[in-house]
Amino acid sequence: MAALAIVEFLGPCRFSHFDAFGLPVGKAVPLPVVQVGATALDQTEQTIDFIRGMLSESPAEREFGLEIGKSIIQFKSGKPGSIRPKATAGRTNEGNRPTFVLMDEVHHWVGTNGGPDFYQTLKRNVEKTTKAGSRWVCTTNAYNPLEGSVAQIIHESEMVLQGFWLYDCVEGSIALEDLRSERAVRRALIEAYGDAVWADIDGLTRTILYDRTTPDSTYCRFYFNQIAESSDGWMNAAEWKACLSEGDPIRDGDMIAIGFDGSVRNDATGIVGVRMRDAKLFVIAVWQRPENAPEDWEVDVLAVEAAIDEAFRRYRVVWAYCDPPYFQEAIGRWAIKHGTDIVYEFWTNKITRTVQAIERFRSAVTSRDLRHDGDKRLTTHVLNAVKREVPQGSSTGVLIQKENPKSKRKIDLAMCGILALEARADAIADGRMKIRRARVVGF
Repeated sequence: MAALAIVEFLGPCRFSHFDAFGLPVGKAVPLPVVQVGATALDQTEQTIDFIRGMLSESPAEREFGLEIGKSIIQFKSGKPGSIRPKATAGRTNEGNRPTFVLMDEVHHWVGTNGGPDFYQTLKRNVEKTTKAGSRWVCTTNAYNPLEGSVAQIIHESEMVLQGFWLYDCVEGSIALEDLRSERAVRRALIEAYGDAVWADIDGLTRTILYDRTTPDSTYCRFYFNQIAESSDGWMNAAEWKACLSEGDPIRDGDMIAIGFDGSVRNDATGIVGVRMRDAKLFVIAVWQRPENAPEDWEVDVLAVEAAIDEAFRRYRVVWAYCDPPYFQEAIGRWAIKHGTDIVYEFWTNKITRTVQAIERFRSAVTSRDLRHDGDKRLTTHVLNAVKREVPQGSSTGVLIQKENPKSKRKIDLAMCGILALEARADAIADGRMKIRRARVVGF
């Protein structure tokens, strides 16, 4: 990045014309304004120091007559142009006309330090002169999906998805369960570090294999560039896979409990059942916004009600917990139709009760007291969920949420499964699984 900054400052980095052989010829920027951006000036020091080290006592210093200060590089003659650091400072950065902006370590540019606003300001300043060739580039490690960093904003941008911005990343191919395999770790490190021949692959391999003071998810982010992995993940794939039960399928007439979580537009709406006798989860129905759906797309409420009715027709539903927002009136109708002693509201915004339900679900998975049929939709939602710690008296509890509010990685079926398992537990406590035998009296 330091080399790029120097080229943008002094070199022939803009297109001029094609020569007689049809090859492009470059020209220098007439008024080069190069900015190294970060959320704090301290973060810019490493790149600025590399720039100073490359230019000091170099032919370029003499040829161009450079004044190489501790933080600013400019021309001794007073000619306009400079390389200088920029840090978040509110509105003071508005209106600059940089020809090149380097935004460094943008996985640290988060809302709490003003990173996203700073990014928008720098990008907007560049966009005003893109016709003249101005440009920006970012560097980053794999981001934490919970933080809503600039790295995440760019990665999930339609501009990247549609190819307008160039996104370049090499991820090491390794799963969490393979982090104890020396061969797999070494192969993934070589893949991720590419031609960075200075990387100590042997040392990194030993660290990952034997240093248990660092979470595995941190290794995945910072050593393997695996953006999808987060230390805040609620469930890992190996734990969930261990509960897979492909035999003994759910059949019509099985006694079940139901969990329902509803939305209208953005999040998914789902119905998940759990068989009473063995706690086996299965998806009854799910509605999720399709790709390229119109802006006014909404969940078909009538289809949801029809699916609930069909579930009560096909199975012996003994308990149903339903999260009321958006569907409170409908849930009232379901209770009247199918039994007020069967259909109940379960407000997931009541923190203590929800924390307890999530903890019981998590314990059921780790102890393998829970089963599931391998439905990919349910698996995806469960693995998408990230945890959020909340105060609970003198300790903390765990809620689940999406990685960020605008994420397309839904978790609603995971919440349905939690409600379904909670409904099963309360149904058992209420004696719903007891077989009532008729007594025949003869006279």
